[in-house]
Amino acid sequence: MINSKFRKVSLSLVLFVLIFGLAACSGQSSGEADPDYPSKPITVIQGFNPGGGSDQLAQLTQPYLNELLDTTFTNEYVPGAAGAIGWTRLAQKGDADGYTISITNAPMLMTNYIMNSEIGYTLEDFEPIANIVTDPGIIVVPADSEFNTYEDLAKHLEENPGGLNVSHSGVGGDDFFTLLKYMNETGLQLELIPYEGDGPAWQAAAGGDVEVNFNNLGVVYSQVEAGNLKALAVFSEERMELLPDVPTAKELGVDVVSGSSRGYSAPKGLPEEIKQKLLDAFKQLENDSDFKAGLESSALPMDLKIGEDYANFLKEDEELSQQIWDEVKDEYQQ
Repeated sequence: MINSKFRKVSLSLVLFVLIFGLAACSGQSSGEADPDYPSKPITVIQGFNPGGGSDQLAQLTQPYLNELLDTTFTNEYVPGAAGAIGWTRLAQKGDADGYTISITNAPMLMTNYIMNSEIGYTLEDFEPIANIVTDPGIIVVPADSEFNTYEDLAKHLEENPGGLNVSHSGVGGDDFFTLLKYMNETGLQLELIPYEGDGPAWQAAAGGDVEVNFNNLGVVYSQVEAGNLKALAVFSEERMELLPDVPTAKELGVDVVSGSSRGYSAPKGLPEEIKQKLLDAFKQLENDSDFKAGLESSALPMDLKIGEDYANFLKEDEELSQQIWDEVKDEYQQ
């Protein structure tokens, strides 16, 4: 059963989104095709603070896109409400001209409005361009934690239900849904503490503000390697080559595979010729050995899906997320 702290946080996020929607959002305007596109910088809206998974993807991907499209990609950080502030802005204020796009995170893009019908966008408001990576979930703890293995953590939770604080990237995000699936599968309970993005969530664990963090491998890998965090389990099908000593949850008897897919989308109504230029640029990333090496060194598995394939993937993820939420929502709603 969800605790009162979680309910208060959820309500405040809902009110924040509603206030933003009433005060700031206007109707989306259709874009006109620029024959010289791109002839000016392209703004990338990120719905989270710098330092998280979205920002990591941007820093790895956009230098190559700069060259492929002969322009400059600039990041605009619009954190809040688990990404919903940024995505609402893109969907309802962004001109569909190719000069304002966004990093879109699945399942978070969809779970925001699945969990809260007052959020002012749906998947139908976006033009999916390309998914780049799918980053598996991971359980990490502070470097000086008393827990050295997943078994240590599980034993403590069995003996002290709800006795540990766990940070995650925001209500409705992939880490949050991984937690839901984890607690449902194991029967173990933790105190859920939402943060505005992956970066602040792992920083809370590294700094000792929480005892556990559910995050993504690509986000925290460097911190694990540096000794600032300890990895206890990864929610992938198989062990990751960069962390060969970290078991999968499935190996530990927890039948959960979960993670975050990150890509790029534009507002609906993007002119076809501009969309095709973007699709062509993203397609070229697949065969760029330097780009792939950068992903590998950051522990990010490439999962390139372009155009219609990405749109179909998001739709399927939306349906799965709806099913998961329908199973547990009575516990998380007053």
